[in-house]
Amino acid sequence: MTPADLSRTVLHAVRRAVDEDALRAPVPARVRVERTRPGGSGDYACAVALQLAGPAALPALEVAAILRERVAAEPGVGRVEITGPGFLSFTLDAPAAGDRAVLDAVREQGLAYGHGDALREDILQFHHAREVRAAVTAHAVRRLVVAQGARVRVSCEEASDPDWARLGVTVDAHGTPPVPLTGIRPVPAGVTAGELLERLGPDAARWGLLRAAGHDRAALGPELLVQGEANPLFRVRYAHARARALTRGAALLGFTAGHASYAEPVPDGESHAETAPGAGHAPHTPYGEGPLPYDGAARPLLDLIADHPGVLLAAARHRAPDRVARQLEAVAHAFFDFHDSCPPLPAGDEKPSAAHRARLALAEAAGTVLAGGLSLLGIRAPEHL
Repeated sequence: MTPADLSRTVLHAVRRAVDEDALRAPVPARVRVERTRPGGSGDYACAVALQLAGPAALPALEVAAILRERVAAEPGVGRVEITGPGFLSFTLDAPAAGDRAVLDAVREQGLAYGHGDALREDILQFHHAREVRAAVTAHAVRRLVVAQGARVRVSCEEASDPDWARLGVTVDAHGTPPVPLTGIRPVPAGVTAGELLERLGPDAARWGLLRAAGHDRAALGPELLVQGEANPLFRVRYAHARARALTRGAALLGFTAGHASYAEPVPDGESHAETAPGAGHAPHTPYGEGPLPYDGAARPLLDLIADHPGVLLAAARHRAPDRVARQLEAVAHAFFDFHDSCPPLPAGDEKPSAAHRARLALAEAAGTVLAGGLSLLGIRAPEHL
């Protein structure tokens, strides 16, 4: 069970309680679950009982008890506890099954992993100033909210800069009554789209404009072009390229993450890249039943991948593409820690094993998350770097 699955499970429990007249309160549009903080109980926690206590005219602890009995009966949920003033804490039934569900979701959904329909009822218009950072931010926010099901129109207060198109920016209208995106600190005077493109190129320019929170100064110096791990953009793109290289290396060694033994023959006209996660092929489970053969270095990476849909939704709701950039940096960092501790490819005379196939599955999932996140920011994810 992924965090998104758990959120839907809790929302379903609320709806059942209301339908059964055990709870008289409006059903929220969504329920937020978060990973339990250090020292807390269970795997995830949720404050929905506190949210519903007022409308239901009941103590939060009583609301929590009503929901607990309904959530606890759902498959994949091992234990539900009530903590503090009415928080629900969830322990998932089978962590290994949850990890497999996350990896399978990434394989099935590909670059669309983390997209959803939470904002399907929203019809939005973003209006921005004739300034390059505001334009690029509006375009990135548009991508984020569309990925969550919203319909969006973007307008600018006056005619757009023709160089914006080279940064991937489109504008639907000009001079529309403003409903502005606020809190975006403009770049210094004299910094234009054309100047950024000439000095940094489109990918580094977009990263520099989006990486910092909107109210902070955008870092647009030559460090964005450094080909080294001190440059977060390089590190993110290199992690993606390395993940893709692992898939190619495994194919040369005769195995993939998607098969339980050496790779099956590839049909004429296809390549292993075309059968990679998200390429439209039915997923295969490489890791069988029981605990996945990972050591502790895999857990941070698995957790970040599992949390990715929630990060994308939060970034869309808060109009904050910088959250996606920071998530990608964290995934890249965890990927390299995992890669160094748990090599996905066999070395020397070592034969490919179930452990290698499972490690490759996780590495491929990380690469897919990195590529999908970069795409939402309008930045290319090269296969080779």
